[in-house]
Amino acid sequence: MHIIFYTKEVCSLCDDAEGLLSALESEYPHTIEKRDIYTKDEWLEEYQLLIPVVEVNGEQLNCEQINYDSLKALLHKHQKRD
Repeated sequence: MHIIFYTKEVCSLCDDAEGLLSALESEYPHTIEKRDIYTKDEWLEEYQLLIPVVEVNGEQLNCEQINYDSLKALLHKHQKRD
């Protein structure tokens, strides 16, 4: 599964969210595409007060929504089923 992770340098909340994603990787294998919001004006405008933002298949969780349970539920929902 592919995760888009909106972040910035020196962001403790981002570090925490990335740690949670790492903890869930064995159960929900994924790749992370990090997007620094300061590299694109559109991202900065949209996500400045919301980072970190985790996006999977267009569904997003922002800084106020991210915790272990919400990330696990998001990954579970979008996990490919055989």
